[in-house]
Amino acid sequence: MENKLGRIIAIDYGLKRVGIAVTDPLQIIATPLTTIAAPILFPFLKDYLQQENVVTFVMGMPNYLNGKPSTMGKIIKQIATQLKKAFPAQSFYYQDERFTSKLALQGLYQAGYSKKDRADKSNIDKVSAAILLQSFLNQQIVV
Repeated sequence: MENKLGRIIAIDYGLKRVGIAVTDPLQIIATPLTTIAAPILFPFLKDYLQQENVVTFVMGMPNYLNGKPSTMGKIIKQIATQLKKAFPAQSFYYQDERFTSKLALQGLYQAGYSKKDRADKSNIDKVSAAILLQSFLNQQIVV
């Protein structure tokens, strides 16, 4: 990954909802941002990019345990193609998103969220996006 300062956005895409997470401008910490309805992804990103300096998109790629893309992976690749076309100035990466929902649910539980809040899938989606993004950041660290 090139080392340009600015925010990185992670997208945990689902047919109904999309979890969004962002980094700080120094790209150190991933934070859940929001969960939006899938049809408004592109208008949301356009508005967000007008307010913030975003240099990179990271899209969650749902893979099977053997590492091959799942059926949803084909849809993700179509969305990614549209994303690259709509936002050509930003770099783009895929990140394996296996187990992020399970980790998000576990994290919400450990953080003391109520059963009602843990059952709210929008909370799980945005926390999953943050886990996805933090995993991406961790892989970028060169020792």
